[in-house]
Amino acid sequence: MKVRGTLKKNSDFRRLYAKGKSAVTPYLVLYARPNRLGENRLGYTVSVKIGHAVVRNRVRRRLREIYRLNAPRLRQGYDLVIVARSRAVGCAYRKLDAAFLHACESLELTL
Repeated sequence: MKVRGTLKKNSDFRRLYAKGKSAVTPYLVLYARPNRLGENRLGYTVSVKIGHAVVRNRVRRRLREIYRLNAPRLRQGYDLVIVARSRAVGCAYRKLDAAFLHACESLELTL
């Protein structure tokens, strides 16, 4: 799997939190902001409060897969940060997928 754009710098995350729009669901929070690059750049945040490393990595893998499968439906040219909430640990994959799509629709990111 080829990853095109990822957000890694703390300054990128902070700028998105401060100036981006957000959509809140029970399982995740999605932040979005236009980036003028023509492609989406993505970052994930999973807090230590959610659990130990195995749990956090499982949540992160699920979120990556949800984005990968839904990427063709999304508009291009945005910086996105997905913040996992504590309910994301025990929820079913379908609910997490539906929450992501709902957040994208409320931010008008879907085509």
